[in-house]
Amino acid sequence: MAAGSLLALLDDIAGVLDDVALMTKVAAKKTAGVLGDDLALNAQQVTGVRADRELPVVWAVCKGSLLNKAILVPVALLISAFAPWAVTPLLMIGGAYLCFEGFEKLMHAFAHKSPSSPVALDESLPELDQVAMEKDKIKGAVRTDFILSAEIIAITLGTVADAPLTEQIIVLCGIALVMTLGVYGLVAAIVKLDDLGLWLSQRPAAVAEAIGSGILWAAPWLMKGLSVVGTAAMFLVGGGILVHGIGPLHHAVESFASGVGSALAALVPVLLNALVGIVAGALVVAGVKAAGALRG
Repeated sequence: MAAGSLLALLDDIAGVLDDVALMTKVAAKKTAGVLGDDLALNAQQVTGVRADRELPVVWAVCKGSLLNKAILVPVALLISAFAPWAVTPLLMIGGAYLCFEGFEKLMHAFAHKSPSSPVALDESLPELDQVAMEKDKIKGAVRTDFILSAEIIAITLGTVADAPLTEQIIVLCGIALVMTLGVYGLVAAIVKLDDLGLWLSQRPAAVAEAIGSGILWAAPWLMKGLSVVGTAAMFLVGGGILVHGIGPLHHAVESFASGVGSALAALVPVLLNALVGIVAGALVVAGVKAAGALRG
């Protein structure tokens, strides 16, 4: 009798684990696009940080991301249980904020045009200024991560909405940990590429030296490229959230994309999402500036 009950319990546990594994796999596929944007956005935040402070900054942002998800997972479960209608409006607010930050970055880039080659950190900055810049970068990265984490959690929650509460918690926590460690592990690897290049360039083997020199040449351009991609990702993700949250606009984008032919069907929605993100960012920036002017 006891053995039968134990076997039944083990069978139930195995079934739950199978369900959890399947739902985690589905959720991971659906959030893969956001993962790429998250990687680009967070890698660009480290641009300009001193080499010896890159990993501490990445670790600080990673801890902030874990705290974000520790807040978002229980909040998402509560909202799903008691106010499921609030998920879309909250995501749209986050999307508008991403567009706002992206447009501010565009304004700053055009107001302070940089040379065509990558620019390294000015080591002559006073220590206090470097610390303040580092703190600002961490705060900005954690704020941006909050929005992207909210989207990841919301997508995952939609995947497990019909599952029992225990399975929802396991899948949400698993995705939160895997995404965080995956993103910031890759960010740490990217920002230390120059160190790898330097180490290889000092090896006696000619092939290693050539590879190291190539990495040293490419690393600054990679970071500059990630900065551009990260800003574009703000408009793509933010605009995509807004488009999906406004039914008529979403249907209009789908209808337009279906009428351009199969070759451009995948590209057109992405471009339209970005356009919506840019327009939304401009409107939010204008509104913030107008409110600031009224307040004097």
